[in-house]
Amino acid sequence: MSEIERESSPMAGPGNQLAVVVLTRNRRDELLRTLGHLASLPERPPVIVVDNASTDGTSAAVQRALPSARVIQAGGNLGAAGRNLGVQATDAPYVAFCDDDTWWEPGSLAGAAAALDACASLALVMARVLVGPENREDPICREILESPLPRTLEPPGAPLVGFLAGASVVRRKAFLEAGGFRSGMGIGGEEDWLAATLLSNGWKMRYLPQLSLYHYPSPNRHAERRRRQMLINTLAFAWLRRPLSSAVRKTCRLTAAAPWNAGTAVALASAIWTVGKNWRERRRVPADVEAAYRLLESWRPDRRSSPPASDTEEAAYVMRSGS
Repeated sequence: MSEIERESSPMAGPGNQLAVVVLTRNRRDELLRTLGHLASLPERPPVIVVDNASTDGTSAAVQRALPSARVIQAGGNLGAAGRNLGVQATDAPYVAFCDDDTWWEPGSLAGAAAALDACASLALVMARVLVGPENREDPICREILESPLPRTLEPPGAPLVGFLAGASVVRRKAFLEAGGFRSGMGIGGEEDWLAATLLSNGWKMRYLPQLSLYHYPSPNRHAERRRRQMLINTLAFAWLRRPLSSAVRKTCRLTAAAPWNAGTAVALASAIWTVGKNWRERRRVPADVEAAYRLLESWRPDRRSSPPASDTEEAAYVMRSGS
């Protein structure tokens, strides 16, 4: 029995109420660290690893270290849509997402399940993100708490119109009804599409700071590639799901904030191609959802002057650049 397996075997968790889906690609060492932390959680959730066509022996290493984990071979690099395979593979009513360089704090998964149990209209809860060994709170967490979106007593927590996939727990039924993560979007800004569909379908999303997730950013990151993908996805979403006036404003603000280099030029060309290819699918979000977007865009938190240090800070950077 492996060390990870030994840690995960003594006690059962909350039945089949919640499963964890971990998305990975060529980060074997980081993934094994994450699995070690997940195996030690008191909730003892079943773990599903979706391998986006790794070439570093990831799947074999997982099967040796944690035989109880289910490994799904995506058959190619599906990007964020690989998570859909993990959600489809479980019948647990709630699914927590993890990246290969993140893991949940003990007790937070139970807290997320309790929050979803308590409110039938709640589709997703997002946790506080603590970065690195110093457990530095990611700036996006404070921004969410300070956002001008109106709060309600039910459900509790800070309202969301977007979320960080790797720090969230979803209601499986709502996720599947929304179609999951859109294919072909890669990694970076892919959450906008799912969030808009959930909100359009009448579901609610909340940030709960009492839940925590640890993020040790992998050194195997391609910051420029991710920034480029986020720009593509954000622009495509604006033109395919929002009023044309909002799409124009978003485009002007994002392009004005982006560095003028070859990467930005490629991103703009790719966004134009994506919008043209999918124009027949254009469908505006409901008026109340658009009003929430406009409210956030009229709110101007302090802007960052230094480059983002983590994937979640990259998401916050893009949102600020567009506001």
